Amino acid sequence: MPTDSRLLFSWIGATDLACMASDLDGSDRDSVLRDARREIALGGLGPIKTLLSVESFERVHLLTNYTEVTNRLFARWLGCKPITHKVEIQSPINYGEVFQATDEALGKVVGTIRPGSTELCIHLSSGTPAMAAVWVLLGKTKYPATFYQTVREGVSKEEIPFDIILDYVPEILRGTASSLQQLSSQSPQEIGKGFESIIGSSKAIRLAAGRASRAALWEVPVLVLGESGTGKEMFANAIHQSSSRRDKSFHAVNCAAMPSQLLESILFGHAKGAFTGAVNRYDGLFKTADGGTIFLDEIGECEPEVQAKLLRVLQPPPGASPCFRVFNPLGSTKDETSDVRIIAATNRNLLKQVEAGRFREDLYYRLAVITIQLPALRERKADIESIAEHLLEQINANLPNEGGTFVHKQLSPSTINFVRQYDWPGNVRQLQNALVQSAVMSESNVIQPADIRACLQAVPQSPQDILGHELGDGFSLKALLDDVQSHYLQRAMEEAGSVMSTAAELLGYESYQRLNNQLRARGLEHLKDKG
Repeated sequence: MPTDSRLLFSWIGATDLACMASDLDGSDRDSVLRDARREIALGGLGPIKTLLSVESFERVHLLTNYTEVTNRLFARWLGCKPITHKVEIQSPINYGEVFQATDEALGKVVGTIRPGSTELCIHLSSGTPAMAAVWVLLGKTKYPATFYQTVREGVSKEEIPFDIILDYVPEILRGTASSLQQLSSQSPQEIGKGFESIIGSSKAIRLAAGRASRAALWEVPVLVLGESGTGKEMFANAIHQSSSRRDKSFHAVNCAAMPSQLLESILFGHAKGAFTGAVNRYDGLFKTADGGTIFLDEIGECEPEVQAKLLRVLQPPPGASPCFRVFNPLGSTKDETSDVRIIAATNRNLLKQVEAGRFREDLYYRLAVITIQLPALRERKADIESIAEHLLEQINANLPNEGGTFVHKQLSPSTINFVRQYDWPGNVRQLQNALVQSAVMSESNVIQPADIRACLQAVPQSPQDILGHELGDGFSLKALLDDVQSHYLQRAMEEAGSVMSTAAELLGYESYQRLNNQLRARGLEHLKDKG
């Protein structure tokens, strides 16, 4: 398509400044070298000026994290009146910071030009490898562009295949010890945008949130794995909110909740007359979510015919961006297109489903470009108290109060101990349901362990529940044994109605004095207040 103009985007790199410094004198020379963190000046034109000597552009946009003085000297040295975009980044090798700065700069410029009127060109040679990688990802997805490199005073136009993204992105998330430590360095709240509603600071949830925040940067499919109730949709929404698609729509679909024909219609739409009752044309989510994200929950429950259609849609044409979708509405042979990112989730082991012939292997690898495993609640015991307090705060704020009889509830210390010790096979969802029911059913403003226990179905506890804890990562045998003993001390006192002699008998103690000493040692003397 012919265009009216060509725009060039590039970072100003340290090599560019070192080359400019050879043409400067005195304090200007020293200031530029200091800013570029170089000791000596270099001869030659440098990457950007070399490109400009060969290719012509109507406008040159330069991203820079150098000082205003250096930027002004460099603009004058280039001689083409470039537009500089001063950005604040702490580290030029931090992918997250570089991505956000680059995306914002490109977005501001692209948003002011007429679609199809301008050829976007990106220079890859200036700046750090992280800056070049982000240019490639943005230029192959959100802002289609022509790529240039300068090598040894020469200029080349680069053709970058789509598959390089699929090969490269999973590699940056593979788990060496150092990368795992980096991913788990921040809690979800510290990560910020999109992750504020994820509660906890345990190593397991930090690692999951770290992978999710890194995955948000790359426009490829993500597969979220985890038991029911672990917050898979919350993580999918966090990835969307932390991505460049945050201003577009997020749609969640439960693949297990509807028959295959209805699911196909919801996803791909249908033509008028496609089936009985299709009296009008319907645009499915792949059309209405253009530019946004679709979350396919319980993807493992899809019927074979839906799997086949999804596979076709998830396979972009050669050279297209990873989120380019081609699909047919039900009852139509006409191809339609859109730009949609896919995040899928399942509580099943999809590889075992593949082995059993119940899930397509090729679809699995299309969905699992990046995988994120969410920990069960029993694997993040340290987070349970903060999660329970947060959920109860929401319940107090949102629970309907007909007649004005509901009073805000709080958890007693013994209840906090109880919820921390319980394994919660239904994870956060089960904990939330138990708190809602306890808040409604308890007449007191303090929720006691008996209130929570009444909400839970009797689930036999196997020896593995206590014998299967992972060692290391803060594990303490003494703390575990103390928790077990505290649990039974509290239970005995509750079942005995706080009668010391009866509780001691339930525990098999010869005298209540031993029970009294253990309650005092564990700070549980308040349990005697009732008696």
